Amino acid sequence: MSERKWDLGATRRVGRVFTRRAPADPPPLDLVGSGELEGALVDWAYYRDGRRDRRIASYVDALKRARRDDGFVWIGLFQPNEQQLAMIGGEFGLHALALEDATEAHQRPKLERYDDTLFAVLKTVRYVPHGDLTATSEVVESGEVMVFCGPGFVITVRHGEHSELTGLRQQLEQEPDRLAAGPGGVLHAIADHVVDTYLEVADAVQADIDKIETEMFSPRGWHSIDRVYQLKREVLELKRAVAPLTGPMRALSTLRHPLISDETRNYFRDVDDHLLRVKEQVVSFDELLSSILQAGLAQVQVSENEDMRRISAWVAILAVPTMIAGVYGMNFDNMPELKLKYAYFVVLAVMAAACSTLYLLFKRNRWL
Repeated sequence: MSERKWDLGATRRVGRVFTRRAPADPPPLDLVGSGELEGALVDWAYYRDGRRDRRIASYVDALKRARRDDGFVWIGLFQPNEQQLAMIGGEFGLHALALEDATEAHQRPKLERYDDTLFAVLKTVRYVPHGDLTATSEVVESGEVMVFCGPGFVITVRHGEHSELTGLRQQLEQEPDRLAAGPGGVLHAIADHVVDTYLEVADAVQADIDKIETEMFSPRGWHSIDRVYQLKREVLELKRAVAPLTGPMRALSTLRHPLISDETRNYFRDVDDHLLRVKEQVVSFDELLSSILQAGLAQVQVSENEDMRRISAWVAILAVPTMIAGVYGMNFDNMPELKLKYAYFVVLAVMAAACSTLYLLFKRNRWL
């Protein structure tokens, strides 16, 4: 997420924790003041009627107001440890199983419901720019965003350097109507942002596939087969992010839940439609790369067959003079033509004629 990280480095030198922030930002959480969220807190804010209330100084106070005034508090965390999540979980009444999943990265995309709280796991992806694709090029990098949505709060937990939700909070703050939808609206905005990123990455990967396909069907293109295999692995990384999310997104587009209004549910249907489109695109990538890989292997077999035919042809050509030389090298006393004056030259002529005939025959049949 584009939420900027609070600068705590200077405070460590004096043995206490404080935050450096722009004057317009809200005061830090009480728990940050005690150092308990040091290194994990990215940003937090209290929203009411779709607008950020900068007068709230404590997230505890913000949560009380949210439950009383129909607002909500949004806390952003980056790779918190188990103790920090346990502390947040205790404050907001989060389920232990959901906290365990949020602590460990590399979770499968999913949506779970714990009483009145929703817990969603989404995979984020980023296209890695590169020059020439090699057998070790990294094309797709992934991260994770985990979202807790409950009455009066949204908590986002990010894992991975490329799990950012670039500019999302600032964008939503410029669109109060979307924030006015509450925690469900924030969950939709995050899902919509993640799926839009899938589309961008899929378009970039499409360009790589078109390039490798052109190279593969060029002369000696099978030399690029290791690059095709590497690209297929990267597409599988994208597929692991996209495909499992279709179930949770379909559930959000049909789920009856107090946090998700009918209007927000309609927007989730639009996100689901975009996700299905990118899923079909990624599946087609996988199938196309499999076909290119098989074509490359077929080219390898054809090339090997051609090499074997050339070798066999030359062996056949050389077998004729070898046979004749072998016969006349047996040194028997009574062998025909041994005493003839021009026998040596006749034998050489026969060898040359036989070899030339075989060469022309193999050339006509494209063995040479």
